[in-house]
Amino acid sequence: MASSSSLGSSIPAPEAVQVLVSSLADESQVVRESSMASLKEISPLNPLLVLDCCSAVSRGGRRRFGNMAGIFQVMAFGVRALDKKDIDASYVGKLAKIATAEIISSKELNADWQRAAASLLVSIGLHLPDLMMEEIFLHLSGPSSALPAMVQILADFASADALQFTPRLKGVLSRVLPILGNVRDAHRPIFANAFKCWCQAVWQYNIDFPSDSPIDGDVMSFLNSAFELLLRVWAASRDLKVRISSVEALGQMVGLITRTQLKAALPGLVPTILELYKKDRDISLIATYSLYNLLNASLLSETGPPLLDFEELTVILSTLLPVIRMNNDNKEHSDFSVGLKTYNEVQRCFLTVGSVYPEDLFSFLLNKCRLKEEPLTFGALCVLKHLLPSKRPLLVDAVKSLLDEQNLAIRKALSELIVVMASHCYLVGPSAELFVEYLVRHCALSEHDRIDLESSQVKIGSICPTELRTICEKGLLLLTITIPEMEHILWPFLLKMIIPRRYTGAVATVCRCIAELCRHGSSYNNNMLSDCKARGDIPDPEELFVRLVVLLHNPLAREQLATQILTVLCYLAPLFPRNINLFWQDEIPKMKAYVSDPEDLKLDPSYQETWDDMIINFLAESLDVIQDSDWMISLGNAFTKQYALYTPDDEHSAVLHRCLGMLLQKVNDRAYVRGKIDWMYKQANISIPINRLGLAKAMGLVAASHLDTVLDKLKDILDNVGQSVFQRFLAFFSESYRTEESDDVHAALALMYGYAARYAPSMVIEARIDALVGTNMLSRLLHVRHPTAKQAVITAIDLLGRAVINAAENGAPFPLKRRDQLLDYILTLMGRDETDDLADSSLELLRTQALALNACTTLVSVEPKLTIETRNHVLKATLGFFALPNDRIDVINPLIDNLITLLCAILLTSGEDGRSRAEQLLHILRQIDQYVSSSVDYQRRRGCLAVYEMLVKFRMLCVSGYCALGCRGSCTHSKQIDRTLHGSFSNLPSAAFVLPSREALSLGDRVMMYLPRCADTDSEIRKISAQILDQLFSISLSLPKPLGSSVGGDIELCYGALSSLEDVIAILKSDASIDPSEVFNRIVASVCILLTKNELVGTLHGCMPAICDRIKQSAEGAILTVIEFVTKRGTELSETDVSRTAQSLLSATGHVTEKQLRLEVLGAISSLSENTNAKIVFNEVLAAAGRDIVTKDISRLRGGWPMQDAFHAFSQHIVLSVLFLEHLISVLNQTRVTKSDPGKGENSTLVSETQLEDEILQAAIFALTAFFRGGGKVGKRAVEQSYSSVLATLILQFGSCHGLASSGQHEPLRALLTAFQAFCECVGDLEMGKILARDGEQNEKEKWINVIGDLASCISMKRPKEVQNICKIFTKSLNRQENFQREAAAAALSEFVRYSSGFSSLLEEMVEVLCRHVSDESPTVRCLCLRGLVKIPSVHIFQYTTQVLGVILALLDDLDESVQLTAVSCLLMILESSLNDAVEPILLNLSVRLRNLQISMNVKMRADSFAAFGALSNYGVGANKDAFLEQIHATLPRLILHLYDGDLAVRHACRNTLKRFAPLMEIEGLLALFNSHSINSDYRSDYEDFVRDFTRQFVQHLSSRVDAYMVSTIQAFDAPWPIIQANAIYVSSSILSLSDDQHILALYFAQVFGMLVGKMSRSADAVVRATSSLAFGLLLKSTNSISWRAARLDRADSARKGHDSESAKK
Repeated sequence: MASSSSLGSSIPAPEAVQVLVSSLADESQVVRESSMASLKEISPLNPLLVLDCCSAVSRGGRRRFGNMAGIFQVMAFGVRALDKKDIDASYVGKLAKIATAEIISSKELNADWQRAAASLLVSIGLHLPDLMMEEIFLHLSGPSSALPAMVQILADFASADALQFTPRLKGVLSRVLPILGNVRDAHRPIFANAFKCWCQAVWQYNIDFPSDSPIDGDVMSFLNSAFELLLRVWAASRDLKVRISSVEALGQMVGLITRTQLKAALPGLVPTILELYKKDRDISLIATYSLYNLLNASLLSETGPPLLDFEELTVILSTLLPVIRMNNDNKEHSDFSVGLKTYNEVQRCFLTVGSVYPEDLFSFLLNKCRLKEEPLTFGALCVLKHLLPSKRPLLVDAVKSLLDEQNLAIRKALSELIVVMASHCYLVGPSAELFVEYLVRHCALSEHDRIDLESSQVKIGSICPTELRTICEKGLLLLTITIPEMEHILWPFLLKMIIPRRYTGAVATVCRCIAELCRHGSSYNNNMLSDCKARGDIPDPEELFVRLVVLLHNPLAREQLATQILTVLCYLAPLFPRNINLFWQDEIPKMKAYVSDPEDLKLDPSYQETWDDMIINFLAESLDVIQDSDWMISLGNAFTKQYALYTPDDEHSAVLHRCLGMLLQKVNDRAYVRGKIDWMYKQANISIPINRLGLAKAMGLVAASHLDTVLDKLKDILDNVGQSVFQRFLAFFSESYRTEESDDVHAALALMYGYAARYAPSMVIEARIDALVGTNMLSRLLHVRHPTAKQAVITAIDLLGRAVINAAENGAPFPLKRRDQLLDYILTLMGRDETDDLADSSLELLRTQALALNACTTLVSVEPKLTIETRNHVLKATLGFFALPNDRIDVINPLIDNLITLLCAILLTSGEDGRSRAEQLLHILRQIDQYVSSSVDYQRRRGCLAVYEMLVKFRMLCVSGYCALGCRGSCTHSKQIDRTLHGSFSNLPSAAFVLPSREALSLGDRVMMYLPRCADTDSEIRKISAQILDQLFSISLSLPKPLGSSVGGDIELCYGALSSLEDVIAILKSDASIDPSEVFNRIVASVCILLTKNELVGTLHGCMPAICDRIKQSAEGAILTVIEFVTKRGTELSETDVSRTAQSLLSATGHVTEKQLRLEVLGAISSLSENTNAKIVFNEVLAAAGRDIVTKDISRLRGGWPMQDAFHAFSQHIVLSVLFLEHLISVLNQTRVTKSDPGKGENSTLVSETQLEDEILQAAIFALTAFFRGGGKVGKRAVEQSYSSVLATLILQFGSCHGLASSGQHEPLRALLTAFQAFCECVGDLEMGKILARDGEQNEKEKWINVIGDLASCISMKRPKEVQNICKIFTKSLNRQENFQREAAAAALSEFVRYSSGFSSLLEEMVEVLCRHVSDESPTVRCLCLRGLVKIPSVHIFQYTTQVLGVILALLDDLDESVQLTAVSCLLMILESSLNDAVEPILLNLSVRLRNLQISMNVKMRADSFAAFGALSNYGVGANKDAFLEQIHATLPRLILHLYDGDLAVRHACRNTLKRFAPLMEIEGLLALFNSHSINSDYRSDYEDFVRDFTRQFVQHLSSRVDAYMVSTIQAFDAPWPIIQANAIYVSSSILSLSDDQHILALYFAQVFGMLVGKMSRSADAVVRATSSLAFGLLLKSTNSISWRAARLDRADSARKGHDSESAKK
């Protein structure tokens, strides 16, 4: 290895290391990190050289070097890497002096460079601890700003190596102690921390060597002195940081000092530690750590008794108790982990004390509990929970004294303690029930209790009532389920917890516990009654039953309250009469099933009402089963007592009213009933709506058996309204009080009267209702103002009407007197005037209106018959509700349903005969029309639904006669016609029902109103509209026809059409997914048959409003209807009918602004003209179009140009379409599009002619666009016939218009694109339309040429038969004078070539033309022709390959770079299918030219050149293999370098090319390497891994080519791309680090090494500098440069010598 030694000595290794060290201060973070990495790698190889270089640059300090932290880090690493044999104490000492000199040069503390310098000294100490300490000791004597830093270094050393530090502790203490007295406050935390670390090192040493104590008398003396100073002076400092660090150090020292000193220090140390607890949580944790160490040292010493009596510990314990509260305050606090640690440490302190003084600690904690000071009590309870004492009575008494504590935190701790006590059997006797009651009380807490607590100024803290409640619920369940000893305490005591009001919130939990007790204790079931009777304080069964039944009210209450109550009732059944058990076993499971799924229950909006009814029925059936009058009386008394348990606004009060009412219904004692209803009314608060309603329902239930008693009570209430002295006194001063009180009383009275009538027997209510209505009581009710009061009065009137209806149904009919007045009352209470805005309704008002509509329906349905005036008044007041907004559908939907029901009732009860009812029907329908045709979905839906329901009712009238209630067939309500009221019908039989005529229905008008709705966007509206038409025609066919009328065919055809319509309706009902358009067409077809001629004419004349419908789909449906009617029955129309119909359609055209609808209207006009008289219509439209072009700005007309849409109708004509298209094509081919040709000059002789041509062009393009878009099938057929000529013309004009656009004239291009798009839509080439829409307006030449190519490709695939004709046109177009047209033709041909395989003669002609035009003066044409040549179909390409390759080879040397790039891209394409015979003759020429292009600055060129070179590898076989292999090796270095090019495409091309080269190079392992992950990764680290692997293979197998590779790589050091320079550096360094060829190493190692030094020093690119740093590491680590590992820095040696001499002189 002599050569290696000489090589190592020849390279400037010291200079390289110096450069690396200097780079540590580079401005780039990447360079600094790379340099640091390299230095750390080479440090173990020659740590002395690295240290020399670092020490050399460190002499100037931070002022001369910007990254001293990096220098010291490298030096620390180097020192650690030193072998023992290499350690020179004097040299290392000088390094230590460098570090200490830098440290003492600044007053800063804890800077990054200081920490790095300290790490250097610690590293030195690991080898030479005495030397390091001596260096530190030099700066510990006397005043120095570096003292804190030196002490910190000693602390770090102690933490790093406790075993070497601890034996030297004496020396440290001997030097540090003298200076402690002069340490400033700012530095004292550092010294205190040092003492902490030193003591920790001693503890660690004692653990490792327990038999060898490092503490002798001197050390003990030093520690005692330091301890005294820290305790007496530092711990008393005003600086908080000093106190904290001092206490932390003292906590470590207490176990090392003597017991005598510790005992003497306790009076001062303990208060010092405790003082810190007044600070934040972090400080408390530190203090607790120290306190725990102090307690351990003082109480648990093995060498003597405890140093602290318990009396002395009380101060400590009293301080620690609030700490528990503070650190248990908020579990969601950000520093919860700190609080938890503190809490645990405090508990450890109490455990330590408890292990020594258990009895005293228990007494202390009990005394703290008795003080009832929140922090102390809470802490004591938490400690007791962990240290449960053996003195049970004292603890029980202490806990009992805290049961009334209001603080939530104490309650929480107390609840937890009670549960723990119960688990240890501490709960016995009467006190046990107290504790259970305490848990139950807190199970009843809610969030509302928090507000009450806050208002009472109770300290809540972070504990919320919900959290406390959860703890108590879990605790109570644990007591019930897991502790058998608690069963006899809980039963039957828990029954007491059900009744009290304050425990209402805990009933669910209590019931669950009772159920658990009953389930597990079978003996309870046998002794249940005796257990309850044995105790006088247990509630009676009646009280329990009443309480539980009322609490059933809320099925969604928390903890499944309803289910728990029902379960408990089953278990408690033995407490009640015997015959109830079987009934409950059958009924209760049903009720539990109803409430078992709360989420499902919420889906039913009436679940609460249903559940309340189930409760009342459950009670009623239970009473029926019991049939014990005495027990019922007792139960009624229990109901009465429990009114005190509920507030009036509690919904349970309403349930209680109803329960008592149901019970009174079962009682026969009238006096008892009267007394109880008096009590009920007295307890009710009628100002609360829910309470008022419950009272009214209760009165109704009582009235079912005691009607007169209830009516007497109501009369007393009515007579005494406002009669008390107190009420009159308040009313005199307060109008609001009088109004409010009156509203409440009248509302309650109204409801009570209403429900009394509702539940009362039908046979006895007529006289009572007549008496009620005949009084003035109802008029007094109108003065109520509050919405709920109005609702109550309306409900009462509705109930009265229903009572009349029920009486009629039960066989006791009677008329309701003053019914019209009641209706007026209801409309008044609705609170709506004619001027009110119906869309601005409040929620309560909406509810009032819904109830009012329902009440109106009820009153309209009773006798006597509704008068016309009252009917009109009701309609006027209610129809506007159809426009109500749909914001609250839960309120609005019932309101609308009620309105529709009301309208139907009015229809059925109005009119004298069929004709008058038909008039009334049309009157109502026409008023609803505005909603049927509204733009708002829900208004249309409401209107259509109302129309349908009314038609259904009207049809029933026509079928079965007159019934006021709308019953089918014969019914009890049918009335005979009073002939005295119908003069014209006086000769008819009494039972005759006069039917309306068909004309009375105005079917033509009605059909055009509802038929468009069958095409509505809303499926529900479509279905209802179809049903409306079915009802209309069903009615019409059942009515008499006027004389001389016809129904569009015979009657059988009409009934067949009606049957078809009904089939469509059946489909709509069963299958919502059916195509709406198909359904609509079937409906229109049926209607067309069903209409008479006059009805048909009326429908067509009235089509304009329908066509202008606000819903587009409906308007389209109207248009389709017109077309269908005209097509099928147009021959029936007279000229006048046609004229009027055309006027309607043209009027609609002017009103319709939406484009598509206008086109459809014009289509209807076309259909009308085609089936009647087309000539006049076409002439008029064409004339108007011509005038508009000349006189109007058609582009700004609202809704577009109507006449342009008229072209659509023309283009649909079978005769005009072909001629029209041919004319447009000829105009475009003859008109000059470009005013100036940039390639051929300009002809500007006649300006006027040019202007005329522009106008013609504009008109032609507009007309062509209209033709394409509106031609329909006929126009499309014409376009298909001339497809090739139309398309070629459009593409050529596309190029010309882009020429104009390049000169700033964009309008022609836009117009042409519009026409082109229309053409695409016409012929169905949607893909071509997408291409134009995406890039058609791109003015860049490459973009629009690509568009033409895409169009050609699309055409060729969609219409291959048209390719030949189109290509013939374009081959001729290449000879045109305009450049842009030639470019367009070339672009099209270059793509059409691909699809010319079926036309051999055409292909030959195209190849000839393209080869001829590769010399065109336009570079674009040359490129396009070349692209076309390489797209020759694969079946023909072999025939032309040689010709194409010759063209490519020539164009690779083209002067235009775009042509060169195209040639390279085309070469890539042609090589995929070329034969060897065609490529081999020019293989080397192609390789040379591609290599020249690989260094192009054009990224695309580089990528394609590399890719093409890789493609040539397929032909480098046989005779050309060796020559091509040379080309591979010539370009391989460049490939490796560009493998990590700045462009991803170049990287990808290089990867693929390398993979292609691998088989040709025939190197084992190379193929696997070229397919590895590292070559495919875009991370630089992976690229570097690949380079190392490749160079390893390369050096091993291709050592003869290393020279050439090195030359190429070194040349790339000057590449124009920094990333390539960096790659070259890394590749060359990798080769040299792995090569063992001495010739190569001798030639290039020193050269590359020197160049790296230069790159590191002079390169401006960070990536180059960073890679150079890594390269240094590679070169210096290699085995080829071993000798440098012994090299030293000469300047460093001389400097050291100079320094030594200077020192000697001094």
